Amino acid sequence: MADVIVVGGGIIGLTAATRLRERGADVTVWTQTGPEQTVSAVAAAVWYPSRTLFEPRVLAWAAATYDQFRRHAFARVPGVLVRETRNLERDGATGEPWWAPAARGVRYLPIDPPWTREIRFQAPLVEMGVYLPWLRDRLVAAGARVVRRRVDRLEEALVEAPVVVNATGLAAGALCGDPEVFPARGQIVRVANPGIIVSVRDQGEPGTYVHPRSRDVVLGGTWQANNWNTTPDPAIRDAILERCVALVPELAGAPIVGEEAGLRPVRRGGPRVEAEKWPAGTVVHAYGHGGAGMTLCWGCADDVAALAL
Repeated sequence: MADVIVVGGGIIGLTAATRLRERGADVTVWTQTGPEQTVSAVAAAVWYPSRTLFEPRVLAWAAATYDQFRRHAFARVPGVLVRETRNLERDGATGEPWWAPAARGVRYLPIDPPWTREIRFQAPLVEMGVYLPWLRDRLVAAGARVVRRRVDRLEEALVEAPVVVNATGLAAGALCGDPEVFPARGQIVRVANPGIIVSVRDQGEPGTYVHPRSRDVVLGGTWQANNWNTTPDPAIRDAILERCVALVPELAGAPIVGEEAGLRPVRRGGPRVEAEKWPAGTVVHAYGHGGAGMTLCWGCADDVAALAL
């Protein structure tokens, strides 16, 4: 028997499993798909707690994750970059954003209308198609197991381990009877990178972002609550392209190299990270991170490991 079975192979599950293994636990990850097929792989994956409300522990998770990805970038971990980032605000805010203490060197600049303020900072950016396989392989090399397995009930895992980490994302709603879990559909367009190195995020509804990676640029965004459709919509693609080119004219004419739609695992009330006693053992819940899974993952993993062991 394993000490802990982590159910879920996205960024939350793999980081939790890594921290557990680092503490000496015998860890097995159960995942229905490879990391490249998880919703984490669709994410733009730029550090920023988008649509996440303040809690002291969420700020702590964000800060720990920021620092971990900065260390990864310094160590040249595959798929991890740091980008200068421009947040263009429209709401007239003047105070420090709640997340600012977690970042480094946040600056505030004046800007012409329709924006009211520009916030500049450096943000880790992760190319998930590269990073997630690296993380899985590193975990396996450290002695953990990653098993392809569908899970219909968490009790299946409790039969084989006394502690189960529930990192199942959107599926957690059904697996543990949580009615607060719902999807928020996001669609992205990827275009060839014409030489852009600065990320731009325009506040609004649904908001617009331009995130340059090493070879392409991720363009978005959308936020469609309770929409389960994962097929890209051509009309949404065209609207994203129009907004992004208006924001960053250098993108005009950049060829499209891909487009995807994914379902963010949102939870009303925020992420659920807590231990719960079940008749057969302990379930440590780690789900409901919405569109901030990458932003909170390593800090959340620290808490999950502490709860599990």
